[in-house]
Amino acid sequence: MESIGELTTITVLVFGFLLGLKHAVEADHLAAVSTIVAERKNLFSSTIIGGFWGVGHTISLLLVGVLVILLKLQISETTERWFEAIVGLMLVALGLNAIRKLFTSERIHVHTHEHEGHKHTHIHAHEKEEAEETHHFLKLSPRSILIGMVHGLAGSAALMLLIVPTISSASLALIYILVFGIGSIGGMMLMSLLIGLPLHLTAGKFNVLNKLILGGAGLFSLCLGFFIVYAKLFA
Repeated sequence: MESIGELTTITVLVFGFLLGLKHAVEADHLAAVSTIVAERKNLFSSTIIGGFWGVGHTISLLLVGVLVILLKLQISETTERWFEAIVGLMLVALGLNAIRKLFTSERIHVHTHEHEGHKHTHIHAHEKEEAEETHHFLKLSPRSILIGMVHGLAGSAALMLLIVPTISSASLALIYILVFGIGSIGGMMLMSLLIGLPLHLTAGKFNVLNKLILGGAGLFSLCLGFFIVYAKLFA
């Protein structure tokens, strides 16, 4: 009987991990992270960004989980709808920011030099690099963590209302949320790697294609954000 209970617990946790992996590939999650990953040219840095998103996402889920499981707090449909609308507004902001960076990605530099007593002035356009990205890609990324936390709040209602109530033990339910979060971290790191790969391959070689990818990420986030806001607040 004890072995059956242990098997059931392991099954629940494995299911939570796999569900977390799947949860990471939802459209709004990918839209948000892609706008940040599109700014990076370092592949490892892009992957870490996804990990930071997952950490923020897990923090929110655990906080809401404690309130729901231990304090019996209820998440109303209205609250859930507003959380999702906030995600939509965030996607709009991220999309606009990505498009803005697309048009301000080059800086003008005036260079003066002298040849045989004659001064010459040249104007150069240099593409702005991510500040110290190659040396400090392990630096904390608060923006990615904050985005993950917002997504965690929006996704907490479904997790708390549909799955967690079926788990009888409060401690197991919290462990389930943690394992679910670890799955989402792994899933988003993998997706960030896949998103960052074409950006890494085109950086410095195919600048037009690189900019098209950045613009596409921004436009996708912008349109999806408007759709979510309309669906949750006006439809």
